[in-house]
Amino acid sequence: MRRASRRTDALRSELLAAVPRALRDKVERDHWESDAAFRRRRRVVGGVSVLGAGMLGTSLSTEPGSKAFYGMTLGVAGTYTAGAFASGPLHLGWEEGEQHRLRRPLLTPVAMGVGAFGLFYGAALVARRIPVLNRALTDILAYADQGSAPLVTLTTFANGAAEEVFFRGALYAAAGTNQPVAKSTAVYALATTATRNPALVLASGVMGALFGLQRRATGGIQAPMLTHLTWSGLMLRFMPPLFRTRGSTEVQQGMPPQT
Repeated sequence: MRRASRRTDALRSELLAAVPRALRDKVERDHWESDAAFRRRRRVVGGVSVLGAGMLGTSLSTEPGSKAFYGMTLGVAGTYTAGAFASGPLHLGWEEGEQHRLRRPLLTPVAMGVGAFGLFYGAALVARRIPVLNRALTDILAYADQGSAPLVTLTTFANGAAEEVFFRGALYAAAGTNQPVAKSTAVYALATTATRNPALVLASGVMGALFGLQRRATGGIQAPMLTHLTWSGLMLRFMPPLFRTRGSTEVQQGMPPQT
């Protein structure tokens, strides 16, 4: 047993050593709150999690480009944001710079967002050859490819920011000190199952883990939010052409689809 435990500890140490410093080293923080405030945060987070997931599923059952879609998606963003601030204090977080000086995260999370997009773009080239993933990505990207570009951009960024405020802000704090990254990522992925889209669920698991590690390292929501918005913006700009159907291409070009 002791030998197996030592091997496990050694493997864990090797894996941690391979993780980038920005995701591994924790900045000192003091986010203490009373037991009563913690219990209240958990009650608020529990209710908003269920409500937000239901609204998210409803929003992606509406017609792409419709008023109902924009209204519901902005409603999801508003619900998560209001719930996060109602749950209790939120924190922006810090990263360690030169000479151990603390600063707000900026360039590092943006670079991580660019890197995450590169990995997802490569994975998308493979996913196009897998029917179930190709269909799931085509369905979800139709919402980005149809309707008003400014409104699509607004709802994308509004929901990305709201998710970080809620899941890496309020929900992460409500998870306590025992495995908060795993717990917050699991709830994030579970909420995404309401969309019934396997591509979104897979993405939420992968990116949720990254965002959670950033929250753990920096002690706040600024780093994961910047990474999320950078990744979302690049996905919105470059991913739809990979999964654009012939009909949606004709609509984009102002021609009626052929029947």
